[in-house]
Amino acid sequence: MPALRSLVGLAWCVAALTLATMGVRAQQPLAMKPSERPHFKSNIRLTTVTATVTDAEGHLVHDLPREQFEVFEDGASQAITQFTGDRVPVSLGILLDASDSMYGRRIADARDALDHFMSVLLEPADEYSLVVFNHHQQVLAPWTEDRSQVPTMLAPVKPWGSTAIYDAIMTAIPLADSRHNQRAALIVISDGADTASDTTLRALRSALLRTDLFIYAIGIDSADRRPINAAVNSSTLGQITDPSGGRTRVVHDSSEVGQALEQIAEELNSQYLIGYSSARAGDGQFHSIRVKVTGGDYRVRARNGYVDPAAPSR
Repeated sequence: MPALRSLVGLAWCVAALTLATMGVRAQQPLAMKPSERPHFKSNIRLTTVTATVTDAEGHLVHDLPREQFEVFEDGASQAITQFTGDRVPVSLGILLDASDSMYGRRIADARDALDHFMSVLLEPADEYSLVVFNHHQQVLAPWTEDRSQVPTMLAPVKPWGSTAIYDAIMTAIPLADSRHNQRAALIVISDGADTASDTTLRALRSALLRTDLFIYAIGIDSADRRPINAAVNSSTLGQITDPSGGRTRVVHDSSEVGQALEQIAEELNSQYLIGYSSARAGDGQFHSIRVKVTGGDYRVRARNGYVDPAAPSR
């Protein structure tokens, strides 16, 4: 298995050196610093898509071969040029609600769940960033692989203020641009609806179409919710997570956050990374993506499209 993973890693590295980027980038290996990365220009771009496959009962499906996957852009079949079902390291942005309604047991449960998730469930090659938010955002950690400081960083967090989820996600988008891994995801943990963002839902959804982030949301909607913040709006969260290929999970007690994070970790261990190339010039328009798996009754979650950066004017 190590030899296989090495070959997979080499294949993705070669793709990164020969294909230019297009909103979704083919990254250099983790060990290479950003300042050391060579830059190439080409008329060919690599589009990468992270796909989660489940069966009719909702169980994750592993070890499917490349031949069973089909990718369509704007309804046209695309030749898959890169594919792996092996686990690829992930850059994971954690966005933790620290508004006043998270006071007490909720913030304590979230701290414990995140500590277990990052120290036990993530792989050593994964990196994370940590942001806490209320009506402001504070980056506690930029990209790092060091899990030991998570409890220390979260311990002084005192919930206060209102909830600005859209602003927090918008803050994380440029942060994702400095990551070091091919896959990138955000996990948002909150116990309330957005009540304080300057960013609109429409603007956020538009911005996400220009990224390759897939987004998970864990909404805490317990019966003992304090009346300070509005209740979790799972429909609105779904409008953010579902188009990206992620999903929203609503729990009814903060003690269930850990279980929700375990399910996310299992998905991260079971995803497929697919790449296809295109010589079409950037046009600044939305292009739909559909991933299909043949040979069985499968369900696929993947981002449903992207906005292609416009070609630079001459």
